[in-house]
Amino acid sequence: MDEHTFIRRVGEQLACDHARAEAVTFAVFRELRGRLTPTEVHDVAAQLPRGLKRLWQPPDWPGEPSEKIHAREFVGRVRHFAALPDDAEAERAVRAVFAALQRLLGSRTGKEGEAWDIFSVLPKDLKLLWLSAGESTAP
Repeated sequence: MDEHTFIRRVGEQLACDHARAEAVTFAVFRELRGRLTPTEVHDVAAQLPRGLKRLWQPPDWPGEPSEKIHAREFVGRVRHFAALPDDAEAERAVRAVFAALQRLLGSRTGKEGEAWDIFSVLPKDLKLLWLSAGESTAP
C-alpha cells in the first residue's frame, strides 16, 4: 500500500479530505510511536513507504523513550494534536489509522507479523482498541 492509498482509506473512514486525513494520521502516528520501543519504531518505519515515513518519524524527531499511557490518554492526546471536536471522533480517528496501518503491515486482524509486535507492547486497553480497528475492516 502506498501513502496515497493509506491516507485515502483513513479519509474514507472519517469522511474527510486528504489534508485532514494526513493530519489525523500524523497525530495517531505521533502517539503510537511514543508508545513503542526504539527498536519497534525503527521496525515499523522500515515497512512504511517514504511519504508515511515522514509522518512516522519527522526529521526533528529526537527518538524519545517509550511512554506508558493508556487508551483514554492516548485518545485524548490524538484529539488535542489533531484538533478533533471530541473523544468519540478521536477514537474513530485512532481506529481508522490503526486499521490502515494493520493492512499496510500485512495483517488482517492486527495480530500477525509486525502488527503483532506493536500489539504485544500495548497496554490491555490499547490492545482492545488495536484489535477493534482490525475487526472493523475485516472482510
